Amino acid sequence: MPENKKDKQLFTVARLFFLLIVIPFSLMAILIANGILKLGITAKERAVTVLDQTSQEEIKIRAMNTADEVASFLTERKKDLLIATIIPATESTYKQFINENKKAIWIKEDNVIKQVSIPLYSEMSLTDRNGNEVIKIVDGKAASKTNISNPANTRYKTEDYFNKARKLNKGEVYISQVTGWYVNKSEFEKGKNFTGIIRMATPVFSQEGFSGVLSLALDYQHLAEYTAHIIPTQSGYVFRADASTGNYAYMVNNKGFIIAHPNDYHIEGLYGDGTPVPPLTEKTTEVMTKKGEEVLNINLLGFMDPGLPEVAKDAAAGNTGIKMYKFAGQTKFVAYAPIKFYSADYPKPGGFGWIGMGVNVERFNEQAMKASQNIEKEVKAWTTTIVLIIIISIVLLFMISALLSRGIARSISAEVPADSQQGARYDDEDEEDK
Repeated sequence: MPENKKDKQLFTVARLFFLLIVIPFSLMAILIANGILKLGITAKERAVTVLDQTSQEEIKIRAMNTADEVASFLTERKKDLLIATIIPATESTYKQFINENKKAIWIKEDNVIKQVSIPLYSEMSLTDRNGNEVIKIVDGKAASKTNISNPANTRYKTEDYFNKARKLNKGEVYISQVTGWYVNKSEFEKGKNFTGIIRMATPVFSQEGFSGVLSLALDYQHLAEYTAHIIPTQSGYVFRADASTGNYAYMVNNKGFIIAHPNDYHIEGLYGDGTPVPPLTEKTTEVMTKKGEEVLNINLLGFMDPGLPEVAKDAAAGNTGIKMYKFAGQTKFVAYAPIKFYSADYPKPGGFGWIGMGVNVERFNEQAMKASQNIEKEVKAWTTTIVLIIIISIVLLFMISALLSRGIARSISAEVPADSQQGARYDDEDEEDK
C-alpha cells in the first residue's frame, strides 16, 4: 500500500477514535467541573448569607414555637398537681406517682452523650392544716418531715408556698419562680451546673374544710432542656450551646431575670442563707464581676444598651418581636416570644416570661465569611485537579489512539495484498483501450 494512503488510514482511524472516546470524555469532565463550580457557588452564597429578613423571621418563629412548648409543658405540670390531689395520700402512692411521671433529658457521661429518663418531680409533700408535713418524698425516697409554715424550714430557707397556697380556693395553684442555689462563674467553669426547682402547691380540703397543702417540686433540668440545645441559626440541635459564639437561646422570667442560659452564672439564684444574689447594675457591675457573680436582669441592663430593657418591656406586654442592640460592644440580634402560661403568680399579658434567641451578628458574619473562603479554596482545588486530569487524560488518549490506529493500519495492510490495488488499475486501463 502506498505510504500516502497508509497515512490517510492512520489519520482516519485516529480521528474516529478521537470522536468516539476523547470528545465524550472531555464533555463529561467539563460537565462535572461545571457542576462542582456551581455547587461551590451555591454553597458559598448560603455560607455568606447574613441575617436577612427571611432568616430573622425563621428565628422568630422558632422562638415562638419554643415558647409555646414551654407553656404547654407548664400547663401539663399544673394538671399533674391537681390530679395528685385525688390519689390516695400514702407514701407508696406518692412514690409511684413520682416514678411514673418521667421525662427524657440529654446528659454527657464518660464523654458519651445519651438520653436518660428522670422524674419530673424531685419532691412531693403533703402537710396538715398547720403546715406540718405528713408525707414527704424527696428523690423518690421518704424524707424527714418538718413544719413548713416557717419558710426557714423549707428546702431553700425562704420558700413561702404553704402560706400562699392555704389562701387559695380549691383547684387553684401557687407556682413559684425558679428557685435554686446560685452557681458563680468559678464554680461553673469547674463543671458545676445550676440545679433548682419550680414549686407548685395547692390547698386540699376535707369535709371540715381546709386540711392542708399538697406540693410538687418540678426539677429545673426539664425546663432548661427547652433552650439548652438550640442554636438559632441552625435547624438541628446540639448537646449544649456555646455562649462564647453569641449564638444561643435563653429564657427570662416575668420579672426580667435570666432563668435558663448556656452560662449558668447568669441565672438568678440564692446564697446559702436563702437570700437572692443581686443582679448586675451599672453601679455594681465591676464589683460583682470580680466576685464571679453575674446574675442578669434584662430590665436593669439599660446601661449596656437601651434596647435591652425595651425588649423585656415588649415581651412582658405579651408581644413577639425582633430587635438589634449592642451588648459588650458587639452587635446582637434577638428574636423574642412570650411564654403564654398564666396564673395568679404569672398574670397576663406577660405570663411566665419569654424566650430569647440571640445571635452575635458580627461573629456570625465572620464565621460565614471564613466558611465561604474555605469553600472557595476547595472549589478551586477541585477545579484545578479536574483540569489537570482532563489534560493528562487527553494526552494519554491521543497516545493510545495513535498506537491503536497504527496497529489497525498494520492489520489492514496485512489483510490486503500489496498488488490488489495495482490489479484494479490494470483493469481500468484495459477497459479504456477497448
